[in-house]
Amino acid sequence: MARNVDHKLILQCVSFFSVIALATVAHAGVREQAKVMHDRLVGTTPSEAVLLSMAADLEAGDYMQAAYTAMADEDFLRVTLKNWVTPWTNRDQDVFQPLNDYTATVIGVVRDELDFRQILYSDIIYIADPALGLAAYSNGNNTQYQQLEDQGVALSTGLVQRQQSSVTGLPATATAGVMTTRAAAKAFFIAGTNRAMFRFTMLNHLCRDMEQVQDTSRSPDRIRQDVSRSPGGDSRVFLNNCVGCHNGMDPMAQAFAYYDYIYDANSDPDGVNGAISYNTTGQLDAATGLRVKAKYHINSANFPYGFITPDDQWDNYWRSGPNANLGWDGGLSGSGDGAKSMGQELAHSQAFAQCQVEKVFTTVCLREPGDAADRTHITNTTTSFTSNYNLKQVFAETANYCKGP
Repeated sequence: MARNVDHKLILQCVSFFSVIALATVAHAGVREQAKVMHDRLVGTTPSEAVLLSMAADLEAGDYMQAAYTAMADEDFLRVTLKNWVTPWTNRDQDVFQPLNDYTATVIGVVRDELDFRQILYSDIIYIADPALGLAAYSNGNNTQYQQLEDQGVALSTGLVQRQQSSVTGLPATATAGVMTTRAAAKAFFIAGTNRAMFRFTMLNHLCRDMEQVQDTSRSPDRIRQDVSRSPGGDSRVFLNNCVGCHNGMDPMAQAFAYYDYIYDANSDPDGVNGAISYNTTGQLDAATGLRVKAKYHINSANFPYGFITPDDQWDNYWRSGPNANLGWDGGLSGSGDGAKSMGQELAHSQAFAQCQVEKVFTTVCLREPGDAADRTHITNTTTSFTSNYNLKQVFAETANYCKGP
């Protein structure tokens, strides 16, 4: 009898310790998932308290709260988001650039969980909290943002939202989110023909470069005079190549006709201390006699019969043809005046929404979307994103997807 009792006790002990072991393994699994999630969102090792809190939330099935706990870490804003945004602010797509009004504004919009579409058309900017005593915002330099970064100011509290028009002096109707920040102007309105602003906005916010939206079937009637119709003496190059980008880009880039970036090319050849310039109503350009900036009429001898830009009225020729698949908003007209309405046209497209989700995926998962499961995640997350355009939730959903089994 005693031997039988001992046997039962042994079985009970084995069973008990097996349960404990399984529970320990399960707990270790969610701890590891929590650590991976934190690493991907923040890039630093979490404290034991944060790790336990995230693990408990994951064990309870609340991945959103776990992700938000991780994103409460200052490095989510200062490192992850800054590195995510910075390549959009310069032509070289270099991540090693200082904080500026473009990056700060995107960081602020994500932090405050605002409608992310606002970054392309709202009268919004994020600046340093005046209570910090830093240099005032300047249209002519980046000193304030450099000080924010150099002094390690917490962006969770150090950035405050303002109306861009009240800070920069641009008319409210001329503000278009990050496109009309000083940093964007320095990168994309400087010299040239302002096509760079449109091209890099498409690349950064719709994930499409010009070659990917090329369509030779659209009308070439709005292509400017500076584009030769016979490059190298061969008209076929224009008809089979150049026209496919310019016929859609030029009518859209016309929205920037009143903008420029002004700097002293002799003393400041890189335009470090330049400022955005905008011709208001009645302010005529000496070279054109119009409100339109002179850069829109340069190299007119290349093709004198080309389009002469009279104003900032834009049209989206890509609403028809193959680029209709970018998912333009049927509630918008597809035409308008100025950068604000054109930015809204881009931001309200399905391509804009999917682009943000894809970029978050690459940042959080450390790879490009690949297989069918990834594509399903992108589709589902894009659908979720378009319900409120809260990009912070996209980071949370993607971190949950890539945290591992």
